[in-house]
Amino acid sequence: MQEYIQKRVLEICAYILETQSTVRQAAVVFGVSKSTVHKDMTERLPSLNKALAAQVRKVLEYNKSERHLRGGEATRRKHRQK
Repeated sequence: MQEYIQKRVLEICAYILETQSTVRQAAVVFGVSKSTVHKDMTERLPSLNKALAAQVRKVLEYNKSERHLRGGEATRRKHRQK
């Protein structure tokens, strides 16, 4: 793995752990696609640091379990604005 990719993986990891952000939010902040963030966190991070990968996995699983609630809230806000 190239050095700049390792650096990006660790920076995104630290950001997600610090802010509890979603993959989409992290992608916007770092200027990469959500697919890149997901691959970085699920495939590349475990080869760099298994402990951090486990922590990030917990955050991502929590965000995934809550996404249907966020989607419903966004829809409600959208319809209230009309």
